[in-house]
Amino acid sequence: MAHAESEITVGLVRDLLREQHPDLADLPLELGARGWDNQLWRLGDDLAVRLPWATRSADMLLRKEHAWLPALAPHLPLPVPVPQRLGEPSERFPRPWIVTTWVPGEPADRAPATRAAEAADTLAAFLSALHRPAPTGAPAGRGRGGPLAEHAEGFAQQLASATELGLIPDPDAVRVVWEDAAAAPDWAGPAMWLHGDLHPANVLTADGIFCGVIDFGDLFAGDPACDLAAPWVLLPDGAADRFYGAYQPTPDAATLRRARGWAVLRALACLLIGDAGVHGRPGGKPTWGPPAHAALRRLTATAHR
Repeated sequence: MAHAESEITVGLVRDLLREQHPDLADLPLELGARGWDNQLWRLGDDLAVRLPWATRSADMLLRKEHAWLPALAPHLPLPVPVPQRLGEPSERFPRPWIVTTWVPGEPADRAPATRAAEAADTLAAFLSALHRPAPTGAPAGRGRGGPLAEHAEGFAQQLASATELGLIPDPDAVRVVWEDAAAAPDWAGPAMWLHGDLHPANVLTADGIFCGVIDFGDLFAGDPACDLAAPWVLLPDGAADRFYGAYQPTPDAATLRRARGWAVLRALACLLIGDAGVHGRPGGKPTWGPPAHAALRRLTATAHR
């Protein structure tokens, strides 16, 4: 995934706008965030410019968002970054880039949801609206959204790394959750639209509840259990049951078991990325660690040994 980080400045972004979208070039411009794949620059009051800067996959993901998200966004009950313009590679910047709507809020890894019931209901409404059968030709999930058991080797490697680093107090309890999830029957329904990357840095909060969802680069079709892992990572203690009660259609027992397995995978990945850059960029993402620890604590506390 590593890529030579692109040097992106306010001058470069403004020059790109002048070249390809001159009607936007004179709007106020400031750096919003440096994400995992992209840099985000706020453009005026209502727009944002996202440019890939540190992974090879970001180019393809931006094009995928531009192709599919505009048709999905009007049906979603939370604001999302709706693509408005596409920037093409040029001599000045040899990668595609995108202009989207600006979604206000604070990432949940920095400002977790605190109003449990309202946050659970909001997240359930969002995923109930998103999870609809995807059309023929919808993108696949880069290893996500298919049979959970196919990730057994990755789970074992991540668990071993996290245990060696002292990040997992009870690896056997985590293994119990995983093994039960991986043994659950596979999804037999239609491939559903999924966000695919619902970790706390991609969900925004305001006043203790969720107010937006960003980064649809992993948008794909597959098993909804992949997204239904989100309550374990995003919600306060004790709120997962409320989420699953509000989500429609009501998930069957096998889907709930698989969701726990996807939650384990997400939590382990966030632990390793958060820990000084293991499996990630030097310096890590320290704010990703606490929600991941909380998710594993919740999951293992409810495991059937």
